[in-house]
Amino acid sequence: MRRPRISSKLRAKIMEEARYRCGYCLMQQIATNWILEVEHIIPTALGGTDDEENLWLSCPACNRYKGAKVKARDPETGRKVRLFNPRRQKWERHFRFSYDGTKIIGLTACGRSTIEALRLNNELAKQARAIWRNAGIHPPKD
Repeated sequence: MRRPRISSKLRAKIMEEARYRCGYCLMQQIATNWILEVEHIIPTALGGTDDEENLWLSCPACNRYKGAKVKARDPETGRKVRLFNPRRQKWERHFRFSYDGTKIIGLTACGRSTIEALRLNNELAKQARAIWRNAGIHPPKD
């Protein structure tokens, strides 16, 4: 059975609430030619719904790496913890950018496990952030 699509009205609302950027790596829509995706925080494969409170904006890379994951191991403690929830948690509490803006640093077990699971610091992402920084559009200011 095919799932209903997210309505264009709901998609537009989520994009505005997310400030047109990925909830995980903060990549801005203006920085890419890929359309940011509405993703399921709790994947439908694990019982997540299409309700607004389970949806947020994600870049294609973060969405693909996240897949059906909701937990990952904290590389510091080895404990399995829940991944970051961009709708309910504050990014600044769990992450910060490195001094040069190219690397995302985990401040909590949740942040560290999310960085690992979603590969937020892969080489291409760090190179792209350097380009965006030099263009004056990264890190996001708000």
